Amino acid sequence: MATDQKQYALNTVRFFLVFFVLLTFGVIARILWLQYVEGDALRSASNARAYMEKEIPASRGNILADDGRFLATSMPRYNIRMDLVARGLTDTLFRKNVNSLALCLSRFFKDHSQAEYRQKLIEQRSLRNSSYRLGSRLINYFELKELKTFPLLCIEDTNKSGLIVEPEERRLLPLGGLASRTIGSINAGSGVGIEGAYNDYLKGEPGAQIMQSTPGGRLIPVGAEDPIPARDGYDLKTTIDINLQDVVSRALSEQLMRHEAEHGTVVVMEVKSGEIKAIANLTRTEAGDYTEQYNYAVGMSSEPGSTFKLAALIALLEDGKVSLEDTVDTKDGRYRVYDQVITDTKPEGHGVLTVQQVWEVSSNVGVAKLMMKHYQGHAEDFIAHLHAMHLDRKLGLSIEGEGIPYIKSTQDTFWSGVSLPMMSIGYEVKQTPLQVLAFYNAIANDGCMVRPRLVNEILHHGQVMRRFKTEVIDPSICSRETIKQVKQVLQGVVKSGTARNLQTAVYSIAGKTGTAQIARGKEGYRNGGKTEYQASFVGYFPADEPRYSCIVVVNSPTQSGYYGNVVAGPIFREIAEKVYATRSEWFPWYEAETQAVAHLPMSKSGAKQALLKAFDILDLDYVDESGAAQWVNTTRQGDKIVVTPHPIVATHVPNVVGFPLSDALFLLENSGLKVSFRGRGSVKRQSIAPGRPVVKGSRIILEMSVP
Repeated sequence: MATDQKQYALNTVRFFLVFFVLLTFGVIARILWLQYVEGDALRSASNARAYMEKEIPASRGNILADDGRFLATSMPRYNIRMDLVARGLTDTLFRKNVNSLALCLSRFFKDHSQAEYRQKLIEQRSLRNSSYRLGSRLINYFELKELKTFPLLCIEDTNKSGLIVEPEERRLLPLGGLASRTIGSINAGSGVGIEGAYNDYLKGEPGAQIMQSTPGGRLIPVGAEDPIPARDGYDLKTTIDINLQDVVSRALSEQLMRHEAEHGTVVVMEVKSGEIKAIANLTRTEAGDYTEQYNYAVGMSSEPGSTFKLAALIALLEDGKVSLEDTVDTKDGRYRVYDQVITDTKPEGHGVLTVQQVWEVSSNVGVAKLMMKHYQGHAEDFIAHLHAMHLDRKLGLSIEGEGIPYIKSTQDTFWSGVSLPMMSIGYEVKQTPLQVLAFYNAIANDGCMVRPRLVNEILHHGQVMRRFKTEVIDPSICSRETIKQVKQVLQGVVKSGTARNLQTAVYSIAGKTGTAQIARGKEGYRNGGKTEYQASFVGYFPADEPRYSCIVVVNSPTQSGYYGNVVAGPIFREIAEKVYATRSEWFPWYEAETQAVAHLPMSKSGAKQALLKAFDILDLDYVDESGAAQWVNTTRQGDKIVVTPHPIVATHVPNVVGFPLSDALFLLENSGLKVSFRGRGSVKRQSIAPGRPVVKGSRIILEMSVP
């Protein structure tokens, strides 16, 4: 019996010995497996949970007008969240402040009642929410400052307040819809317009910071090393003239409303450089107003109509087929070509016309007869001229979306016996408004075709990093003699032709009207039994020494006529008058007088530091009587500027009359007011009188000195 007990005990010891030996080997094996087989993956997963590289976003560059004013800029907006399980946010602290915090949030965001906010805060804390969003919208910098005065959120230690501020950049267009389709936009890395074309310059390069995740899910920076800083995007200085852009947009809008048109576009370009000084594209909305929705100037490829007749004239002159004094009998204004009858707009016809008169009065019959007489059976010769004038290819613009031009070939499936005369009068071909303008601009530029340009410089902190020069597409699209004759014809169009209503006594205009029927796919030129038209005028001024070229295209006018001289011409003339009246190079006597009085110092009121710096840079004499004041008034006394204090009371509406807009916005928004403004320049009038107590959130309207 004793032997059996001894054997049992021995077996038990052996069992546990084997068990622990096997367990030891198992543990060692598991350690080795984790260390050498799964170790890298586990370490990576652990590091990923604890550490991460957070991207520091770069500020997007600004898009500027030719004078440095903002066309597009980025402003910070803030998404506000709250870590309701922050380690320092105790139950006592939370219960003490939740009611008052809910009241403040309700008054601030105006999206939920106090009771709803209180219930949400308590509920989210019970759910252990470490990232609860406060409010339903992003807030600006001044609102953020106000929000940081609220109960709990005013605690500087974020571990106690739980406040999480997430900055986001929002792209703003300070001038609203002006040229907005050309400025464009960016979304998910791709974009349109200037924003898209120059995104690589504008976007900058993000920086990086190593962050550690806390148990509450919040990220804090780690390590003693400084983060890799972000490189902000470069600024772009465009060719756009804001003053002219405003005139162009307003003139186009008024004419579109007058004629109840579907849409329209205007482009103004410098002849020598190809710089686009203004570009407007307006579309009628369901409400009956007009906004920028599509860049017709760049993307709308359509049959141009009579403005294309100039290409036929150049071909005839270049081949020596005609002279401007030759005649053609247009008879009663009807000309049958196979099964097609080509007609003139004058019911009784024009009778016998010289070649120059054919283009001045835009006779379809005259042009078609000349083309059939000289190119029937040799249409390839005419088409070769169109190719030589680059009318068959894109301009190669910097921005995306350029429409594809179309010049029909004799090998085309749809070539017919009427294709030659129809092409000569602007049908069975397609061009965008900007392509037509570039062609006419080449005529104004003595035959030299230049590529239209929207950007002049790339800037970094004001320093020019790259400057874009004029690009020549073709130094001569035809002979100088032909250019001379064509210019004579284009002046005749305005002096005695279809655009006589555009004449002025001060300066001369040269150009061509266009009135084209619009084809609507399978329905052809009679959409539902109704013919729609596209009215246009393209030309340049002054005619004897061209400085600017311009095209106006109005689509589907329905009221008060549809001819190019009636619908598009007045817009062209209004733009030309504005340009002529505001360009000092045409008034040397005025410029000389301006220079004679340029030494007289003048300035606005505003921020003292900026004003004094400007006075020093300009070497202007001033007397500073403002003491320690941050905001000052300036007055001119003799040949000096006197600087005096501008009183500011934090609780009362400041007087910003005479201030530049940037300073006025800073003062008023800092006071808690919401600001709207009309016009530009300095503040002329403010809707809330200075000195009244500030009611935070109230809206004040500023009327600027320039409408």
